[in-house]
Amino acid sequence: MANPTLELQIQSLPDNPGVYQYYDKEDKILYVGKAKNLKKRVSSYFNKIHDTAKTNVLVKKIVTIKHIVVPTESDALLLENNLIKKLQPRYNVLLRDDKTYPWLCIKKEPFPRVFSTRRMIKDGSEYFGPYTSFKTVWTILDLIKELYPRRTCNYDLNENNIKNHKFKVCLEYHIGNCKGPCEGFETAENYNKQVDAIREILKGNFKESLKEFKKKMSELAANMQFEEAQIIKEKIEVLENYQSRSTIINPKITNIDVFSIVSDEGAAYVNFLQIAHGSIIRSYTMEIKKKLDETDEELLELAIVELRERFHLLSKEIIVPFPVVVGENIKVTVPQLGDKKQILDLSIRNAKFQRIEQLKQLQIVDPDRHTKRIMAQMQKDLRLSTEPRHIECFDNSNIQGTNPVAACVVFKDGKPSKKDYRHFNIKTVVGPDDFASMEEVVFRRYKRMLDENQSLPQLIIIDGGKGQLSSALKSIDALGLRGKIAIVGIAKRLEELYYPGDSAPLYLDKKSETLKVIQYLRNEAHRFGITFHRDKRSKSALNSSIETIPGIGEKTMLALIQHFKSVKRLKLATENEISAVVGVSKAKKITDFYKTSNP
Repeated sequence: MANPTLELQIQSLPDNPGVYQYYDKEDKILYVGKAKNLKKRVSSYFNKIHDTAKTNVLVKKIVTIKHIVVPTESDALLLENNLIKKLQPRYNVLLRDDKTYPWLCIKKEPFPRVFSTRRMIKDGSEYFGPYTSFKTVWTILDLIKELYPRRTCNYDLNENNIKNHKFKVCLEYHIGNCKGPCEGFETAENYNKQVDAIREILKGNFKESLKEFKKKMSELAANMQFEEAQIIKEKIEVLENYQSRSTIINPKITNIDVFSIVSDEGAAYVNFLQIAHGSIIRSYTMEIKKKLDETDEELLELAIVELRERFHLLSKEIIVPFPVVVGENIKVTVPQLGDKKQILDLSIRNAKFQRIEQLKQLQIVDPDRHTKRIMAQMQKDLRLSTEPRHIECFDNSNIQGTNPVAACVVFKDGKPSKKDYRHFNIKTVVGPDDFASMEEVVFRRYKRMLDENQSLPQLIIIDGGKGQLSSALKSIDALGLRGKIAIVGIAKRLEELYYPGDSAPLYLDKKSETLKVIQYLRNEAHRFGITFHRDKRSKSALNSSIETIPGIGEKTMLALIQHFKSVKRLKLATENEISAVVGVSKAKKITDFYKTSNP
């Protein structure tokens, strides 16, 4: 470490949990982090070269280290979240959300109103939410309106005003949306009973309202009041339909929050589901912009603290895909099967959809940025020194040992560049020898590129395991290109990637974009090679068959090859069909030949 003052600051750090802050020479905040052991965590920044350039740049800028010691790791997490939001350091993740959300308010007043608002006023009123969309808010308000008629006016309905007949009923009363408490047509006791039922619905508990309505419907039916009973029945149907739309999980799962994360090179998507009384009452996905090489564990812990604070969550249990530290009084569950695993899978699916949606939008708005992201991901996954903007993949085709050929396909910026595809006839190898064939085509390809001063690829992929890779390496060495071009072999069975000099293969995540690009390359090379091989084999068979026919020359042979494609088709063709291509006399010679050779 070049800075002795910085070294002294690190040595004097305690071995306790806490939060550390990095500042630059102008005393501007660079980064805020949490640690179980402050000294160990901060030291780790300075005693190694980091994988990402951003982290290395950050370390070079650090001049001052400040810290705050806290009792536990979970306290450190809470404090870190607050400091990031307050100080907004340049190198910390960016929680992409600063908008205010709608709430549903039960106003503290006589005959309380229920309405939506974006402002919380601390006057004793009850607030439910916040909700992630106004569509949800309007749906709930419509549901409440159909079930429980209530006032929407802002009159002060105190006892004196009602007694003195200060207000008159409005249109809402006449159309049945309000029962007229302003003129004393509805008692405060009855109105508040309905507000209690609304409160339960807003908490996600539909059971009490359903039970009350069913009881009332039975009483009305028993008293022969069938029209009133039908109105109550319709309300029950409205409530049941809304409840079924709110994805029933399991009545046993109650008051639990579910968090999951899906991430890539530049961003992470954290989905959150709130479960109350067996139903999902809220779903929300947060986008987090990465600044350094943060792990999914770090990002999820940060997001859970932020979301619980933002949405005022008080649940004692959370469901997550892996263990996290978020507080001593919260039970952390990592389910492996059952209902809780299903709800976690649903959350992960929501996070994935959000990511796919963002990537699609990005691809439309800024296709180059999308390409950069994939290239950066491939560089990281394949441990390359540069982005693989130009990739070439080789495949051999020699079915049943005949007509050996090879194919080279070219991808630029992660997409096929078909004009650069090349076929190779194997010239120097006798018989079916895949290794020697690979050595020949790799040598020919890059010898020509060097001779013609063409730009070389950043990555070569060899379709085959260690043997094929070794053969290709012989040619790379012979041309002096070792170290100038990265080269890997991909084995078909388990999608293993082999590197020169590494005995153990690299296995990529089966769902990773890097593996998808490599599979696309390999499949293209296989398709392109097989097509060429089939054409060559057919032409070879056709040539050998036609050459034995007396009186048939080269031009006729070429015309027949172009038209019939295979010997089998030529044999099955009628004399009239052949004569349409090469004339009557030649057609007769060909048909006579096949009649005598296949009596």
